[in-house]
Amino acid sequence: MNLFLYKPSLLTLAISSCVAYGGLTNAADFSAIPQLSEATPSVLAASCDGLSSLLTASNTVINSVERVSKGELTLGDNEIEEHCLVKGKMHERIGEVDGKPYAIGFELRLPKQWNGRFLYQANGGLDGVVRTAEGALGGGPLTGALLQGFAVISSDAGHDRGLPTFAYDPQARLDYGYQAVAKLTPMAKTVIHQAYGRDPDRSYFAGCSNGGRHAMVAATRYANDYDGILVGAPGYRLPLAAVASIAGAQVYSTVPNTDKKDLKTAFTLAERTMVSKAILAKCDAMDGVKDGMVQDFRSCQTAFSIQTDVTTCQADRDGSCLTQPQKDAVDSIFKGVTTRDGKRFYSPFPYDVGINNRDQMMWEYSAPIERDSGAVAMIFNTPPVELKGYSIRNFNGADFVWKANIDDLVAKVNAVSGEYKESSMSFMAPPAPQDMSTLRDNGGKIMVYHGVSDAIFSVQDTEAWYQALDAENNGHANEFAQFYPIPGMGHCRGGQATDQFDMLTPLVAWVEKGQKPEQVIATARGEGNSGGVNEELPASWSANRSRPLCPYPRIATYDGVGDVNSAKSFSCEAP
Repeated sequence: MNLFLYKPSLLTLAISSCVAYGGLTNAADFSAIPQLSEATPSVLAASCDGLSSLLTASNTVINSVERVSKGELTLGDNEIEEHCLVKGKMHERIGEVDGKPYAIGFELRLPKQWNGRFLYQANGGLDGVVRTAEGALGGGPLTGALLQGFAVISSDAGHDRGLPTFAYDPQARLDYGYQAVAKLTPMAKTVIHQAYGRDPDRSYFAGCSNGGRHAMVAATRYANDYDGILVGAPGYRLPLAAVASIAGAQVYSTVPNTDKKDLKTAFTLAERTMVSKAILAKCDAMDGVKDGMVQDFRSCQTAFSIQTDVTTCQADRDGSCLTQPQKDAVDSIFKGVTTRDGKRFYSPFPYDVGINNRDQMMWEYSAPIERDSGAVAMIFNTPPVELKGYSIRNFNGADFVWKANIDDLVAKVNAVSGEYKESSMSFMAPPAPQDMSTLRDNGGKIMVYHGVSDAIFSVQDTEAWYQALDAENNGHANEFAQFYPIPGMGHCRGGQATDQFDMLTPLVAWVEKGQKPEQVIATARGEGNSGGVNEELPASWSANRSRPLCPYPRIATYDGVGDVNSAKSFSCEAP
């Protein structure tokens, strides 16, 4: 689900009308924002076996409570300490439309030695699976919330399979979009109180991709419940991004001699690699050193043109050039696909070195057929497409994509119908993404990171959000919000990037100690990395190359003398 230098987009226009209608005071006194106190540790009130008879919450069934010994669960080379694993479900029911059973499944992990903090782990994709509640984000993570002593919850968001067919049930749609969080949060805090004899001092929310969307929603709908929000690759306009992915596939299919069953024939890996090198030739040195990374991605969108900086084929395609139809197709996708009347409905994507990443090719070529088709047809369309027996076996993704009318799909993500009383843009997106005044005024903080080479959710969509947030706060959004573009990184991780980092620790320090991050150090995942090796790293990089990730709009700039593989040789400077 799938800039030039920033120009006002449909998002900005929509945000502007929200401001005019609902409005913020635009007179925030940032000196009056409270400084939250630091969490204090506690220990479990009873053994895991003893908790079984203590834990109870409304509309909740506790299925099991079991002890997990130190080292049974690991993260990187780190052994996670002893904790209790609580498994259960909430709000069991039978779907009114499809007659299938539904519940919100969850697991809650409670450390024996608790740091006084709670983290809601929002998961990605279509949810439907209760993933291990470890609260770890950032490339191949080496640390996470559970390892640090947080109590952590994970859920399936209200359906027990990662298939889009759940969305024929109207309530399952709403749970997936935002209501599961509203139900799970008070339950988790109730159980935590029973387990430790008190409430958590501080509560955090974190996720990437659809989990990043969940986090953006929490920052607006549930800001009174959370003190710190960590957001990765936020698909906060996921329905429109998914439609844009389908529209992009249709554009690629128009390139002469393209096989619709193999979309990479429209723009091959060899051709993408050639374009990546052209981008580097134009933009690599903008940060002071040629190191295979484009730190100043915004300036690069002005400097690089696929029309003039890539050779036009005069004969057969051989990987060293692009035909004019190829250039036009690629450019129209990266500038942002449009409806029939020429209106862009999602976002542009930046040209970046990672245009030849595997992640980029998967999201542009196979995801529209294999992922976005079902999500758009069943979850985001209102009403969903007719499907015999509500069985995914009766759905042909390719047929849906090639026959889709993009204007119709855009209209349907904003529509309501019959028992489907909320549009997908209503139940999936933050109500007003630029309005985070409640989080701000409560003393909360939000940190957002996004790979510049993300091919499904555009970093420029997140940039537009941050600019709107900053405008709403009279240029002072950085008092409570930070945005970190990550050069070369794909969707949540990977690519030609330093993608291994810990943003949870600096977020906690900002929330609880007032220590605003000046940068976050990230490393590459080369040979021997305990968090998993990134096989797309260039051979010329050291195995543990490091870089500072810089809060927008600053960029990592070389000092001119130091080791190009060390973050110490770079500083975050204004562009």
